[in-house]
Amino acid sequence: MTILPITTKFELRSEISEAQQLFLETYGFLHFENVLSKTEVDTILSEVDRVEQELLDSKRDRINGVPVYRGLREDGREALFRIPFTTMLSEEIKNIVVHERFQVLLPLVAEDARIGHDEKDGVVINRYANEKGAGRPRLGWHTDALRCLFYGRMPQPMLNFGFHLTDCPKEQGGLRLIPGTHKQAFKDFFFYKPYFISHSTDPDEIAVETKAGDLTVHDGRLWHRVERSTFKGESSVRRSMFLPLQSGPREPKNEHSTTPQYHYLSLLQFGVRRAMQRLRLRTSSAIR
Repeated sequence: MTILPITTKFELRSEISEAQQLFLETYGFLHFENVLSKTEVDTILSEVDRVEQELLDSKRDRINGVPVYRGLREDGREALFRIPFTTMLSEEIKNIVVHERFQVLLPLVAEDARIGHDEKDGVVINRYANEKGAGRPRLGWHTDALRCLFYGRMPQPMLNFGFHLTDCPKEQGGLRLIPGTHKQAFKDFFFYKPYFISHSTDPDEIAVETKAGDLTVHDGRLWHRVERSTFKGESSVRRSMFLPLQSGPREPKNEHSTTPQYHYLSLLQFGVRRAMQRLRLRTSSAIR
């Protein structure tokens, strides 16, 4: 069978075709268009706004042991840039992500695969913005499977699937990935790029341009990053929702779960960045 062009976008149906399976095996990702309706996207965004405000008001900094990442909007108001386990706080979001139409994706991982909405970091809401105080304007090169090592095991079969909640043409930044790197040698899993530190453009990377309601699926071993928007302020805001499709023993999290070690490294980097942002804002205000 001939492999389809790398720019191919698919329609999510009741079965995964051989062409889609071959595409995923070859490139490490799939892009499905118009999976969520406008009503579903609006429902998710409304629920995210509600959950965000509740977390800000309660000053809660962790959900099931996983940190909530905070930052600043351009006007200095606090905002949340990464919210884990949102299905624990929103029944409406949970009802969407566990809908039966997504069961068709599970065999792509394994026969015993499941939607891990209550495992690892759960259903994660991301807010990327090119603002002065943004907690996350971009995200460096990484693979999602690295976290398996912090759980004391080799990388397990896993796919991450992401719902895109705002339009994201190339100029808006968004997902960049290097096709085929899910088949890399084991040493390249560690050393192909400096994890999270490297943001440079790779000659083999592609930009995954999405619209609100699209769904992307990528192999957890695939190298990818998130590019900064070329726009600034509110027009640069991009929102997405990611969760794992995984196999193996179930490891649900709860309010007594400890913070995974890999998050301490991320918190350190995030804390330094946020402190510098606050300093720049105070310096800017003093000058004015």
